Amino acid sequence: MQNPYPATDIESPTMSTPGQPSSSSSVGTSKPVLFTPPANEPSGRGKVVFALAAVTLLAFIAGLLATRSHKASTASPNAIVPVDIYAKNLSFTQLAMSQSTSLSGGTSTFIDGHVSNAGPDTLTGITMQVLFRNDVALPPQVETLPLTLIRTHEPYVDTEPVSAAPLKSGDEAEFRLIFETVTGSWNQQMPDLHVIHVAKR
Repeated sequence: MQNPYPATDIESPTMSTPGQPSSSSSVGTSKPVLFTPPANEPSGRGKVVFALAAVTLLAFIAGLLATRSHKASTASPNAIVPVDIYAKNLSFTQLAMSQSTSLSGGTSTFIDGHVSNAGPDTLTGITMQVLFRNDVALPPQVETLPLTLIRTHEPYVDTEPVSAAPLKSGDEAEFRLIFETVTGSWNQQMPDLHVIHVAKR
């Protein structure tokens, strides 16, 4: 007997094996993100922070060096400096001291003399350290100043730096050292003259 209901092709939904996802599923398998990572900071801000740190460090180093330099210059103002190696070629003769009083009442002390250069070099500068000693067991007054040469005596004594008239080998010249203040404990004797630096040409 013929089946009154002819067979039709009916597609059944695809069945998936238990434990396996269906091939037709469109649901993603990634896990939900609970926290969003922070956005990267602009690169310009990092550069600014680095620059400020570098400037701060440089300022600190400069301040430290300035402090050390200040301490070195003020720690011992009367420190006696070693004599320059070229000093053995210089001689100071005909030394004489004098003083003068200004209209304001100040007293200046002068040391005049002759300096001769027996060395091989031409000198453009001579730095002196002068020690005013005393008789009361106190440290001497130490003055450091450049040697100046006497250019003329009339109408008054006029001086110039050694660089204006370089002292050649074998030359001799008149010089003057000027001191505006000398300690009251000075023994009034000729102070010690030390050559602590010479400039050569």
